[in-house]
Amino acid sequence: MANKVILLVDDDRDDQELFEEAMAIVDSSVVCHFASDGEEGLHILKDNLLDCHIIFLDLNMPKINGKQFLAEIKQNKVLSKIPIVIFTTSQREKDREETARLGAAHFLTKPSSFGELCKQLEDILSIGLS
Repeated sequence: MANKVILLVDDDRDDQELFEEAMAIVDSSVVCHFASDGEEGLHILKDNLLDCHIIFLDLNMPKINGKQFLAEIKQNKVLSKIPIVIFTTSQREKDREETARLGAAHFLTKPSSFGELCKQLEDILSIGLS
């Protein structure tokens, strides 16, 4: 079976590194790729540079923010099938509702501990979004 490929679209390099470390613990077969903003993420996906199983998406980024990215992806017939997990520091119910309306499969608030991050990622992978 091929490895599961995940794209994290997040402008915070520290969050990218923690995500990659946690994912290596949760499921070492997962291959992580990163985009530092929505514009880069769209380029990677639209130019077929990556066959992605799940996208984890931050909301607050420069150039194209998470909501704009989500709306753009959901308008694309092929890319709209990729489950998108919002992965943000936001705890606002309005963000949760709006991203669900735009088509996000799940909403995670970034945890304050590495152990909780591992648990969240394990939970997401176990529900079989892809």
